Order: sequence, then structure tokens, then C-alpha cells
Amino acid sequence: MKKYIPSFILVCTLAFSCSFVSAQHNESKKTFKIAFGSCSRHEKAQPLWTTVYESDPDVWIWLGDIVYGDTEDMTLLRQKYDIQKSHPDYQKIREKSKIIGVWDDHDYGVNDGGKSYPKKEESQQILLDFLDVSPDSPLRKQKGAYSSHSFAVDGQEIKVILLDARYFRDSLQRVDRVYQPNLTGEVLGEEQWKWLENELKNSKAALHIIGSGIQFIPEEHPYEKWANFPAERKRFFDLLAKTQTQNVILISGDRHMSEIAQYEDADLKQPVYEVTSSGLTNVWSSYREEPNKYRIGDIVIKINFGILEIDFTNKKPAVQASIIGENNTVLLKQTLDFE
Repeated sequence: MKKYIPSFILVCTLAFSCSFVSAQHNESKKTFKIAFGSCSRHEKAQPLWTTVYESDPDVWIWLGDIVYGDTEDMTLLRQKYDIQKSHPDYQKIREKSKIIGVWDDHDYGVNDGGKSYPKKEESQQILLDFLDVSPDSPLRKQKGAYSSHSFAVDGQEIKVILLDARYFRDSLQRVDRVYQPNLTGEVLGEEQWKWLENELKNSKAALHIIGSGIQFIPEEHPYEKWANFPAERKRFFDLLAKTQTQNVILISGDRHMSEIAQYEDADLKQPVYEVTSSGLTNVWSSYREEPNKYRIGDIVIKINFGILEIDFTNKKPAVQASIIGENNTVLLKQTLDFE
């Protein structure tokens, strides 16, 4: 098995937004594999790391709930991250795959939390420590855990953009366990919106993967999602249209279930896909119906992680999305067609 030894170029703006460009040593390589997941209780058994390792990903992406911190005690939060990081099978993945990620609510520090969480600055530094971000990185000075990472494959670029849907997020009201829409509330905050627009409008990438802890596309379920902030969700898809961002795959976690969705709109020249992978240790206790008019295929409620297999053999990216369970069992698989 390979050991991942990338070279990086760090590109930063005055606003402390950064992109990490990774160049593979094997210049003839035409394929790239991204694995991702969420919702991993640090104190539980974690049987999937062996399967993740055997799948041999070039990159592992955390999509939140790396640990279940839920505390304002930063010593305790760091201890929980340390338990996760020291897991022997996870250590093997760190040795050969690039690790990147963003938080969701539990690792942020408070269930379903937003901008009012008082320890968000301290919590951000602990997250960056877990992700091995350099102490002198501009990400250490940036408000919010968002980041951009670019990977070169056979002369093509894959751009991964990870959005922080916690640090700036406005509050929500919950009535009978159902979140009520905040019609004017924010998810990203203006600085992150400006940064995202800059990342998209200046991108020459052949494939864009945009991650968030909460789901982008679904509208119908009563839990956390971008659709609880309808103006922000519309702004997001309007921005994809405005910047004419090509070949977009959204990835998300949070839900303790997994699914694939496809979104189309008259203003978008291509479909936009979302692959939700949740969770590594936590899933629904039993199956239930849940409406999602955008869903492709079934709901998965076994522990799982996601994989995007990207092939540039014919120059245009060919992408296969899979949800993988224990012992490399394929629980859901879909070709993502951008034509």
C-alpha cells in the first residue's frame, strides 16, 4: 500500500483564506479516491477504520461530529479529540492519506449550536490541532473553520471546499421537535460568503467538491439542514449559477443515515449531486420512511463511510459515488453524470 507523501503549495489572500494544492508524485496517475465520513463517537468501537484503510483513499475528509464533545470545557474537548486521534487504525490512515475536515455541532461544542456558542474560538484551535494544521497557518487567525484544498491529477485540478455552517450560523426555533425556518437568518456569514464566491469565480478546477456538516439539498425532513435558512440555501445555488461552477458534488454528514440526492434548476447548466455519509459509529436504530424528493436510491442506516472514485482517463471527470459498510460491503452506489 502506498504512503501518501504530497507536496503542497499554500495560497493565501489578505483575508486569510487559504488553498492547499497537492501534487501527486506519480504524474501518470489518472484516478483519485476521496473517502469521507462523520458522526464518530470517540468512546465507541470503530470497526470501519480497517475498511477505510483497505480502500486506500488519497484523501480522508471529516464532515463533522469527529467527536461528541458537547462541552464548554476545552480541556475535556481536547481529551476527546486525543482519544479519536490516537485510535490505532485511524493512525494507519493518517500515515498514508491526506486528512482534511470541518466540524459540525457536537465537535464544535454544542448540539445544534450556532454563533452564540461562547467557546468557538478556542474550539476552532483544538479542531485545527486535531487536523495537524501548522501553528503558523493563516487558518489559525481566520474566524471560522472553512478551507479550500486543491489536488492535481493528470494535469487536472480537483477543488475541495469545506464550509463552516456553525461559527456564523443564526439561531433556530424548534416547535414540537421541528425546526422552524429562519427566513432572514444566516449560515455562513458575509466574510465566508465573500471567500466562497472568490474560490468559485476564480476556479479552473475540473471538479468541485463542496462539503458541509449539514445537508444542502433536502427540504422536507424536520431536522437540521440548509433549507431551515431558505434565503441562504437559495443564495448558495444562485452563487453556483452565477459563477458557472462546473461539475459540483456536495458532501455532508450529521443525519445518522446516508443517501444520495440530485438537484436540478433552470439556472444551473448541470445537475448538482449530494452524497450524505453518516455515521461512522452512529446510525438510526431502525428504518423509517423519510421524504426527500431529490433522493436517488435508498436510505442507508448501517454504519458507513462515503467514497468518490474520480477517473480522468478521458479528461472529463468520471465519478462513482459509493456508501461503504463493514467488510467493504457496498451499501449504495451511483454514477454521477454531469452531462
